[in-house]
Amino acid sequence: MQRIKMNNVEKGVTFEKAFNEFLRDCKITNLSEETIIYYKRCAKNFCRYFDENNFCSEITEETYKSFIEFLKNSGEMKDITINTNLRGIKVILNFFMNKNYTEHFDMSLMKIDKVIKETYTDKELEVLLKKPNFKECSFAELRSWALENFFMGTGQRISATLNIKVGDISLEEREIIIRKTKGRRQQIIPISPYLCKVLSDYLRYRGMDDPEGYLFCNQFGSHLSRSGAEDAIADYNRARGVEKRSIHIFRHTFAKKWIMSGGDIFSLQKMLGHSSLEMVKEYVELFGTDLQKLYDQHNPLENFKSCEYQKVLKRKRT
Repeated sequence: MQRIKMNNVEKGVTFEKAFNEFLRDCKITNLSEETIIYYKRCAKNFCRYFDENNFCSEITEETYKSFIEFLKNSGEMKDITINTNLRGIKVILNFFMNKNYTEHFDMSLMKIDKVIKETYTDKELEVLLKKPNFKECSFAELRSWALENFFMGTGQRISATLNIKVGDISLEEREIIIRKTKGRRQQIIPISPYLCKVLSDYLRYRGMDDPEGYLFCNQFGSHLSRSGAEDAIADYNRARGVEKRSIHIFRHTFAKKWIMSGGDIFSLQKMLGHSSLEMVKEYVELFGTDLQKLYDQHNPLENFKSCEYQKVLKRKRT
């Protein structure tokens, strides 16, 4: 179809064609496969409302707002998930605008209330982290046990965890190299003595002859997919009577436990692999109600007045 430029916007370019150009640009700039999959998912959701064969020149601010209404009215997504999709759509549409396929307009995210992030309770952790009987359990059960201990002991993202290889671990040095990170920066993180024991037990069962083999592999020794890991964890939790199934909840739980034990936010940022302190500060804010005991323990005014009160009582006794 012939392209025609009108009002600085090129006509005749379909969403499908423009999006393929966007994907090519993503690959040229060497974006991670996970990020590209995210953009594809966002585009797929957008095309539920705006047909991929329609022209990009038809996308307006009203289109964007109507798309948000479409997602909200569908009832399939929580507000936070809608915003996650909108972030991707904004990147895609900005690409279209820079190519003059779409007229420029402002795009805002929805304003949403921050909610307390769900975490695993101590009772649930007791059940989930309990060592299974190696002689009776399947490899999938053993791997899920090791995985959940790993998540609880490191706070790592699932994508980074599933790309760890046997050779990335040093049980002697008590450290692991994380090569695949969201920020594309490799990092070395420490592992605790107990997690070392868990991994040692698991590796004796899994085998560690091939340093290039994936640490948490599938039953054939190959790379374990994200969906495969999520399904395995869901089955593992369900079998132990735990209703929560999300792997990401371990990351929230790790952050909460770290803060509650008095850990500093700079070290937490390093462990979680965040590029800035913003998300770490959000953890501190979100777990505010749980920090009451820690707050009372370390609050300067409380400590000062408590000491003063104790002095008054001492004087009265004498």
